[in-house]
Amino acid sequence: MRVLIIRLSSIGDVILTTPVLKELKKKYPDIIIDFLVMENFKDAISGCPYIDNLILFNKKKHDGLKKMITFGKELKKNNYDYIFDLHAKVRSKIIGNAVGAKVYTYKKRSLLKTILVKTKAIKYKVDDTIIRNYFGAFKVLGLKYKTEDLTFSFEKKDLDKLSSLCIEYENVPMIAPGASKETKKWTKEGFAELVKLLYNKYGKKPIIIGGNNEYEMCEEIKKLSGNLAVNLAGKLNLKESGALLSKAKFLITNDSGPFHIARGVKCPTFVIFGPTSPEMFEYDKDNILIYLNESCSPCSLHGDKECPQKHFNCMKKLSAQMVMEVIEKNGR
Repeated sequence: MRVLIIRLSSIGDVILTTPVLKELKKKYPDIIIDFLVMENFKDAISGCPYIDNLILFNKKKHDGLKKMITFGKELKKNNYDYIFDLHAKVRSKIIGNAVGAKVYTYKKRSLLKTILVKTKAIKYKVDDTIIRNYFGAFKVLGLKYKTEDLTFSFEKKDLDKLSSLCIEYENVPMIAPGASKETKKWTKEGFAELVKLLYNKYGKKPIIIGGNNEYEMCEEIKKLSGNLAVNLAGKLNLKESGALLSKAKFLITNDSGPFHIARGVKCPTFVIFGPTSPEMFEYDKDNILIYLNESCSPCSLHGDKECPQKHFNCMKKLSAQMVMEVIEKNGR
């Protein structure tokens, strides 16, 4: 049996498919799994032990209606028995239909619910966790949800890169202050105060990670802390960041990609939620939710440029001392 699984983006959503892949391989050891992802997100899933062939969607080569149909017809030559569309948007639907096999998708929120949330008519309430919803697409193969056990793969060379940094990184607290939308970010002042508390408790400079576009923000946090942190934003690629997190004492992060990377390398994680729903995921002793549960939260599907209520209480009311108390309460 050969199947095609489509999840084009983004980092976190791609990593969230790995529990499904793992269960597929466990239930059907001889299955051939092809995974289609956008080229710029390939590092989120490349090297995954549950994938046989990684297929890359290149926007320059494959985007546009005619090109996507042509791309899908090329994939049709692989004679898939099933296609599972875990993206369920225009691109993935066009490609899946062009491949020709029966396409199975997961239950997404209704269009009406999306409109009502975006217009602030109702608060956002998830129907189920993302991973449980993914599993719903695989009922035809008798696949059942078991755990939210993510996998993020990296190589020895990614670990080797860490030694060239000439910093202490093993058993060191780490911080990922970035996010895709502004309202998903805890305050820079909060992170800076937390850096001070972490340094005072553990005697090690916390490491701040992020992308190139987050360097200035991370540098500001470092300076606000009195230079008690190490800023590695923009200095590591995705795989190297995963390798670094595999050596961390723990990670404090927003609702963002690093949350899932950390879980995928079994790094204890504290995740801060504000405007988005924490019910999208499950938590355990190694993955701890920090959430004020303000009366107006959750107010957004994916976060916004600014707080719709203008007060941003869901993040501003969260103090560094409160976060530190959660960390200590959980034995870290």
